[in-house]
Amino acid sequence: MELFLKGDTANVAAGLEFITQKLKIKLTSDGYPIQVKQVQGPLRITSSSGKGEISFAKPIHFFRALGLWLENYRKNHEFDITETPQFTMSGVMLDASRNAVPTVHEVKKLLEHMALLGLDTLMLYTEDTYEVKDYPYFGYMRGKYTIKELKTCDEYAETLGIDIIPCIQTLGHLREALKWNYASSFKDTDDILLVDKTETYEFLESCLKAASEPFRTNRIHIGMDETFQLGLGKYLEEHGYEHHIDIMNRHLQKLVSITDKLGLQPMIWSDMYYPLFAENSPYKDETGNIRADIMNGIPPIEYVYWNYYRNEQEVYEQDIQKHKLLGGKPIFAGGAWTWNGLAPNYGKAISTTRAALSACKKTGVEQIFVTLWGDNGAETPFVAAYPILQLFAEHSYQQEVTLEKVSERFAFCSDGTFADFMNLRLLDETPSVMKDNMNSSMTSKVLLYQDILIGLYDENVRGLSLGEHYQRLAAVLAISKKNNPAWEALFGLYEQLATVLADKAEIGIKLKSAYENKDFEQLKALLTVLDSIKANVDLLRQKHRSLWFAAYKPFGWEVMDIRYGGVITRIDSVKYRIQEWMEGRISEIEELAENRLYHDGPWEMADGLVGGNVYHRIVTAGSFSL
Repeated sequence: MELFLKGDTANVAAGLEFITQKLKIKLTSDGYPIQVKQVQGPLRITSSSGKGEISFAKPIHFFRALGLWLENYRKNHEFDITETPQFTMSGVMLDASRNAVPTVHEVKKLLEHMALLGLDTLMLYTEDTYEVKDYPYFGYMRGKYTIKELKTCDEYAETLGIDIIPCIQTLGHLREALKWNYASSFKDTDDILLVDKTETYEFLESCLKAASEPFRTNRIHIGMDETFQLGLGKYLEEHGYEHHIDIMNRHLQKLVSITDKLGLQPMIWSDMYYPLFAENSPYKDETGNIRADIMNGIPPIEYVYWNYYRNEQEVYEQDIQKHKLLGGKPIFAGGAWTWNGLAPNYGKAISTTRAALSACKKTGVEQIFVTLWGDNGAETPFVAAYPILQLFAEHSYQQEVTLEKVSERFAFCSDGTFADFMNLRLLDETPSVMKDNMNSSMTSKVLLYQDILIGLYDENVRGLSLGEHYQRLAAVLAISKKNNPAWEALFGLYEQLATVLADKAEIGIKLKSAYENKDFEQLKALLTVLDSIKANVDLLRQKHRSLWFAAYKPFGWEVMDIRYGGVITRIDSVKYRIQEWMEGRISEIEELAENRLYHDGPWEMADGLVGGNVYHRIVTAGSFSL
C-alpha cells in the first residue's frame, strides 16, 4: 500500500525508513493521505472519506498507531480508534547471559517489532556479556557485546523511539564472571562479590562505566537479586556473621556513590529487601512502617518488583502496596516464561500476566516490563515470546484486554496464528499437569534428556501415555507449521521435538519391561526404535542449530551440542549393553535391574512430573563435577 504522510513527521522520519519496510508499505506523494499530528494525549487513528489521521504524543506511539491504522484499514476503510497508554514505560528485558547472546541484527529485529507493538524500553540483561576493557577475562569466550555493538543497538533504538537500559549485576549472579583468578580477591562465594573490599568497588566502577557508556539513557539496572548466601563465604571468615539487610544497605550506599559520580540513575531488583515487609518484621515500627534508621540507610533508588508465579490479582496488589513502604511506586517485571525448558509455558505466562497487569493498573504502577529469561542454557528461542509480548503490549494501551483482541493483533504484528502458537504449550502441559502448567512442569526437557537406561523419571510418567500424546501433538504441529509460513523454522523445531518424544518418552519403561520378561523379540524391536530415536534427535539438533545461528552469536551453542550429543552417544551405549546381554556376554543389565523410584527432588514435585530446569540433574544421579 502507498501512503502520503504529511504533518508532524520530523521526529519519526528516521524510524519510518525501517518500519515501512517491515510493514511492506511505500511513502509517496500519490499515496493515501494521512495527516500526522504530534500532540499530548492518547494516540488516535482515523480514516474517513478517503483520508486519514494519526495523532500521537511520543514517537513510539506513532509507530504503534501506524501499524494499527494499516490493520484496521484492511478490515474497514472507515474507522475512528483511540488508545490511551496505561503506563509511562512498557518494555522488554532480553536475557543475553545464559549462553545465548542475540546478534546485533537480531536485536534490531526485536526493536522493530517492539516499535510496532508500542513498547518503548529494552533492557539488555548482561551479567558478564559486555566488554569491560580493564578486565579481559570478564565475559571471555562468552560472546560478550563490544561497546561498538551496544552503541549500534542504541542508535537504532533511538530512531524508533525506544530507550535501551543496561541491566547488569553488581552483587550476585556473577558465577561466570568470578570463576577466573582475576576475581579471587573480591569474591565472597562462587557467585557473590565480597562487600566492603576496595577491589570490589574498583571492579564495579569499571563495570558501571563500561555498561553505561554505549547508551543515551542515564538509567541503569544494577541487579542485586537472589543473593541468598550474601556474607556467608569469605565475608563471614573475615568479619563474622552480619544480617544480609545491613550488608545490602552498606553495599548499596557505596554503589550509589559510584552511580552518582557517573551521573547514573540506578534501579535494583527488590527481593532481598522482602524481610522488611513481613508483618512481624523487627525492621518495622509501631505504626507498621519500616523503621526510620533502616530507611535512612537505604539510598534513593528505584525498585523492581518481579513476580511471574501467581495468578491471583490480589497477591500482586498486596505486594505492590508493601513495596510502597520503601517510598514511591515500584517498577513491575512480569515474565514471558521462555525459561521453562525447551518450550514456552504460555499457559502460565498468560495467567500471571493478566493478574499482574490488572493489579498494576489498579494500584497506579507506572512502569512495567516483561522478562525473557533463558535459564539453564536458553534452550527456548526468545522469539517464542512474541505472543506474550503482544499480550503485554495490548495491556499497555487498553484497560481491558481479551485474548481475541490479542490474537487479532498478533496476526497483523507477527504474521502468525495465535491459536497455533498456543499448541506449543502442550509440549510441557501434558496429561496429569494442572491447567496452565502453573507448577512449571517441563515434561519435554525431562523426557528428551533423561537417560534411557537409568530412567530417573520413568516412574513419574508411567501410565500417562505420553508417547501417544506426543504422537498426536507432532501431527498438530505439522499443521501449525503449514498455517504459519513465516514461522516454519520454529514450528519445525517443535514438531521434531514432539516426533522424538513420541518414541523416547516411554522407551525406558518398555525396555525395562522387556528385560524383566526376557522378551527378546520385543528387545530386538526396541533396538530398531532406538535407531529411529537417534536419527530424530540428530535432526532435532540440526533444526535447533539453524535457529540458534540465525539469532545468536556462536558462543554457547557448544553446550547444546554436548547435550544433544549426550543423548545420541548414550543410545549407542544402550544398544551395546542390550546386545551384550542378549548375546550372553554379561549376566545382567544392572541399570535395568535396579528398581525404579519416583523422582524425589531436588526440585519441587509438579503434577506427577518434575519441575527443576537443571540439565545435570535430569541426565544422571551421579556428579558432573568434583
